[in-house]
Amino acid sequence: MVYSLAATTLTVAAPLGCDSASAEGAERTVDGDRRSSDVLVTGADAEMLVLEVTPANRVVVRLPRVEVGQGVTTAVAMLIAEELDARLADVDIPLADARNEGNQFTGGSSSVSSLYGPARKLAATARAKLVTAAARRWHVPARTLRTRGTRVFAPDGRSATFGSLTRSAARITRPTVPTDPKPASKHRVIGRPTTRIDARELITGKAKYTGDLTAAGAEPTVVARPPTIGGKVLSVDSAEARAMPGVHAVVQIDGGVAVVAETFHHAFQARDALRIKWAPGPLANLSDSGIRSRLRAAVPKLGDPPRGSAQTEAEFEFAFVSHAPMEVLTAVADVRAGRAEIWFSSQTPTSAREDIASRLGLSVSKVQVHVVRGGGSFGRRLNHDAAIEAALISQKARRPVKLMWSREDDIRHGRMRPASHHRIRASHARGRVVAFAHATASVSESFEERGLSPQGGVNPTQAGPRSAQGAARSAVRARAAAPLPSDSGLYNFGRLSGNSGSVDLAIPLGAWRSVDSGTVRTAEEIVVDEIARSLGKDPVAFRRTTLRSKTVRAVLDKVATAGKWGRTMPRGHAQGVAVHEEYDSCVACLVEIDAVDPKNPRVTKVVMAADVGTAVNPRGLEAQLMGTAVDGISTVLRAGLHIDRGAVRESSFADFHYARQRHAPQHFEAHIMPSRRAPGGAGELGVPAASGAVANAYARATGTKPRSFPLNF
Repeated sequence: MVYSLAATTLTVAAPLGCDSASAEGAERTVDGDRRSSDVLVTGADAEMLVLEVTPANRVVVRLPRVEVGQGVTTAVAMLIAEELDARLADVDIPLADARNEGNQFTGGSSSVSSLYGPARKLAATARAKLVTAAARRWHVPARTLRTRGTRVFAPDGRSATFGSLTRSAARITRPTVPTDPKPASKHRVIGRPTTRIDARELITGKAKYTGDLTAAGAEPTVVARPPTIGGKVLSVDSAEARAMPGVHAVVQIDGGVAVVAETFHHAFQARDALRIKWAPGPLANLSDSGIRSRLRAAVPKLGDPPRGSAQTEAEFEFAFVSHAPMEVLTAVADVRAGRAEIWFSSQTPTSAREDIASRLGLSVSKVQVHVVRGGGSFGRRLNHDAAIEAALISQKARRPVKLMWSREDDIRHGRMRPASHHRIRASHARGRVVAFAHATASVSESFEERGLSPQGGVNPTQAGPRSAQGAARSAVRARAAAPLPSDSGLYNFGRLSGNSGSVDLAIPLGAWRSVDSGTVRTAEEIVVDEIARSLGKDPVAFRRTTLRSKTVRAVLDKVATAGKWGRTMPRGHAQGVAVHEEYDSCVACLVEIDAVDPKNPRVTKVVMAADVGTAVNPRGLEAQLMGTAVDGISTVLRAGLHIDRGAVRESSFADFHYARQRHAPQHFEAHIMPSRRAPGGAGELGVPAASGAVANAYARATGTKPRSFPLNF
C-alpha cells in the first residue's frame, strides 16, 4: 500500500502487496491523463485503485469497471464507506478512463469478487492515516479516536472532517493504528439492503450516457448497412444525400456508408436518400433450417451407454439471441492528426484503446478512451464495434462525430448469442443415474479469430491477450464460441462424458449473459426433470438426493418451501424448478406458469434463492436475480432471431419478442442466503436456473417435452 500527496488531496493507491520502492518508480498517471493534482501508483495488484479524500470532504475512487445497470458503483461505494467509516452520500465512484496497465475487464460476474479485498484494504489504510493525522493534531493517542460519518472524533468531543485532515494525512508513512479491514461481525454497511447511489440521477434523467454528451462538438452520424449479414458496397450514389439540408459529410466504411449531419433527423433522412448497390453477404443462400441441420450434424456422437441401463435421451435447439440493451450502441469520436479521443461505454476499455489505435494507425499513447455508463449490456459492450467505426468515420470525415447504431443496426448486424444444438443421454439402473453424456455443437467465432469480419476486411475487435482484460476477454469469447459439454457434475450422476463441435459461419457473435451455461445447463435441468419422471420421483425430491453440494441443496429447499412446491394447481397451470452453481455461488429457481393457452404462456410467479457468499448489497442482488428471471422467461418462451437467406428477420422490439411488463411475473421474491464467505459472482448466475425452471414448468403444464427454444419459433 502506498500513498502520495497531491496538492491538498489525500490519495491512497492500491495495488496491495507492493513495496514503496517499486511503486514510486511506476508511471504516475490517472486514467491516461497526466495531471499534477492526481497521482496513480502502479504495482503488483491488477486493480490499481486510487482513493482520494478532497478538502471538500468528498471520497473519490475512480472505478476500473463500467456501470451498465448492474449496480457495481453502489457496491464499491459501500465497500469504501464501510472501511473508511464515511457516509455513503460522501462517496463518489466515477468511471476510470482506459489505462496503460491493470485490470479494467467488466465481465464473468467478477467485479465485486475481484474488488472486495482491494477496495476494503484501500479504505482501511486511508482511515488509519486520517486517524493518525488527527491524533498528531490533537496530541492524543490514536487508539482513543473514533471515526464515523466521514469525520474523526476525539474522546473530549472534538471532531474534524476527513477533508480537513487530508494534507497532513498524506505525509504519514506509518499509521499508528491497524490498517486491516473490519471483520464481518462489525460490518454496518456491507450486507445492508441499499438503494443505488445513482438512483436519483437515473429517475430524474440527470444520468449521462454517451448519447447525452456534447464533447468536442461531435455531429450526429448514422450508417446505411447492407440487407444481408456481411454484404458489401458495390457502388454508391450520394449526390442527393449530400445536397440535402444539414448534411456535412458522406463517407464509405467497411460496414456501409456513413452520413454525418446537423441532427440525427437530417442524418437518417440523408441515409435513406443514398442509392447503394450491395453485394450479398456470404450467408445469402443460408437460412435457419440449413443452420440447424449443420449444427445437428456437427454434434459429436455419444459413446456407448453402460450395459443393462435404461436411457433418457433428448436433443435441444437454441436460437440466436440479440443482446438488445435498452441504450443503443453510441460512440463519440474526435480523431485529429496524430491523436484520437473516444467516449463510449466499454467493458474492455484497455483492449478497445489498443484496437482503435491499431485501426487508426496511431500509437496507443495517442488514443484516449473515456468510459461512460451504459444503459444495459448483457455482454454486448465486451466488443467495441461502434467505437472503432466512429473513430474511422471521424478520421475519414475529418471532424468529430457522434455515431448511433439504430436498434435495427444492432439486431441485424450486431453481435448475438450463437445458435446451438445439444444431445443428452442419461443412463440409469436400479433407481439411480449411472452415466450422463452431453454433446453440443455451436456456431463458432473461428472466422473472426482468423482475422475476418462479417462486414469484410480486418476484424475490428480481434485482439490477443495483451493485458489482463485481453486475456479475460479471450476466455469469454472462447466460451461463447464453444459451450462446455456438460456441467452435470452438480449431481451424483456416475460417469460423466461429452464433447463439443462447431460450425463456422460468418455471423457476428458475442458473449451473451451466462455465456455457455445459459443453454448447457438449461438443457441439463430439463433432462433432470425427465429422469425424475422416468424413475417415478418428484423433481425436487430427486434433486435433493442426487445433488453433491449442501449449499445447492439449501437453496433448493428454500425455494421449495417459500414457493410451496407441490401445491395443487388448476389444469394448465404448473410449477417448475431448476438449480445452478457457478462463480463460487449457487441459485435455485421455482416458477409457476399459466399455460392454459400453450401458445401464449404466462409466468405468474418466480421464487429464487441464492448463496453468493457475502452479499454486499442484497437489494442489488435481488435486482440482478429479477433480471435473470426475465431473461429466462424471454429466451425460453419468446425471444430469438431468425436467419432468412443470410439476413436477420427481426429488426426491433416489435418482432424480437423480449418479455415486456405484461409477460413479467405478477409475483417475484428473492431469498439471499446468509454467509460470511467472500463474495462470489451473481450477475449471470440466475439465467440457467430461471430458464430451466420456466421450461420445466411449461412441460408439466402442457404434458409436452419442449426441445426447441424459444418455444414460439
